[in-house]
Amino acid sequence: MTKTITRVVPAGARPAPERTDTAPPARRGPGNRPSVLLSKAGVTAMLGLAALYTLLPMLWLVLSSTKSREDLFATNGFAPGKDFALVDNLRYLFEVDDGIFLRWLLNTILYAGVGSLLATVFSVAAGYAFDKLNFPGKEKLFSFVLLGVMVPGTAMAIPLYLLAAKAGLVNTFWGVFLPGLVFPFGVYLARVFSASYIPNEVLEAARVDAAGEFRTFCRIALPMIAPGFVTIFLFQFTQIWNSFFLPLVMLSGKDLFPVNLGLYVWYSSALSQGHPQDYLLAIVGSLVSVVPLVVLFLMLQRFWKSGMTAGAVK
Repeated sequence: MTKTITRVVPAGARPAPERTDTAPPARRGPGNRPSVLLSKAGVTAMLGLAALYTLLPMLWLVLSSTKSREDLFATNGFAPGKDFALVDNLRYLFEVDDGIFLRWLLNTILYAGVGSLLATVFSVAAGYAFDKLNFPGKEKLFSFVLLGVMVPGTAMAIPLYLLAAKAGLVNTFWGVFLPGLVFPFGVYLARVFSASYIPNEVLEAARVDAAGEFRTFCRIALPMIAPGFVTIFLFQFTQIWNSFFLPLVMLSGKDLFPVNLGLYVWYSSALSQGHPQDYLLAIVGSLVSVVPLVVLFLMLQRFWKSGMTAGAVK
């Protein structure tokens, strides 16, 4: 049974208009129109330009590596070599000067691979300590870490050289390897990842079970922060692999050169002494030096993506 409710309207009063669920869309004035750059077409165009800016140098590098020394300057830069001499160029690259390029490549793998792995372990441990442990002067020490983030690496090359000269590490493997173990930005990222990935309740449960701090970090915290570990590793690996100014200041013997410094020597020789074969060696060597970075990012991209999006969704 339903009841009908009748609204009584006083005499002389006008009934209120009925409300509708849908309202007409408000018209946009000339000042409310979205910017052309923020429209879908504008964003697509900007992304296309960014992709061209990134891919065109790589395309030029690949195509130039297929040319012979005669075709390098006689053909269009974005045209492949007439004889497709990529295999011959790679063979010449690894045979010149008794295989010095392979030595440079192995040096760079040691500098970047081992150095970035140790730097990541130290950074994650320090970030975990700054986030989960309480000790006197913690925030003041972390302020010094942030200060180290703001100082560019090139500004530290000369002070590091002077310290290495007093310690007798100039023109040695350790003179380039040891500075790569310090990564202030990695400590900052590790603290952020520790706060996002590691619940305090899990650590409290481990401490109740009589687990020490070191065991708690190795057995519980470190596996939980694995995406952040990979992200920090990739950042430091790329930074050391692309390092140039510190090896330039620190090293004088060719046997200790990383790839970047060796390619610079070949390129300088081509410009100053007019050796076109050195110019071709610099181009083909640059292509080979990019391959490990691409392979590493493709192998670890799953962890890197999850690490970069940490904390984006709650």
